[in-house]
Amino acid sequence: MKLCVFQGTFNPIHNAHLRVGEFLADKFDKILFIPAYQPPHKSVELNMTSHRFEMVKIATENNNKFEVSDIEYKRGGKSYTYLTICELYNLYQIDGKINFIIGTDAFRHIESWYEADKLKKLVKFLVFVREDKFDISEYDVLKKKGYDFEFQNLPFEDISSTDLRNKIKAGENVENYLPQKVKDYIENHELYKI
Repeated sequence: MKLCVFQGTFNPIHNAHLRVGEFLADKFDKILFIPAYQPPHKSVELNMTSHRFEMVKIATENNNKFEVSDIEYKRGGKSYTYLTICELYNLYQIDGKINFIIGTDAFRHIESWYEADKLKKLVKFLVFVREDKFDISEYDVLKKKGYDFEFQNLPFEDISSTDLRNKIKAGENVENYLPQKVKDYIENHELYKI
């Protein structure tokens, strides 16, 4: 199986996330969305954990190439990518390496990730540009250190979950940024109001 993993906080999942998944869907047997239970580099309210998972499920339900995994929810604790990837190799018959979606904002700090030296041998990073000003040569050092990665040709779309949470809190309209069912879920559960 040609597997592509999209791991993230998804707080909330939004249209740019789905656009990335759809951009890659034809190249893989499956795009596996993995909501992080407790991201190591971010502070997330644990009472939002089940809501984040549900929003990813409803956002991805109409694409048969998309699947949502609760692997990090079952494990609990901090969601370290290296542990998740190791587990996925045990769960699936992988053709080649697992492909891993990542933005330049996170990839720039990849060496600070848990067991980064081991992780780099297990995955090919599919890197999406997440800023307006971008210098590809900045990443040459990672290539020299053995990181397997490829930049993806999808124009940058300036949507962030942080901005969306702030807009919702301020009562601004976010319908252009979210799938309708996710927007409805947020409204029905009164999320991000405080």
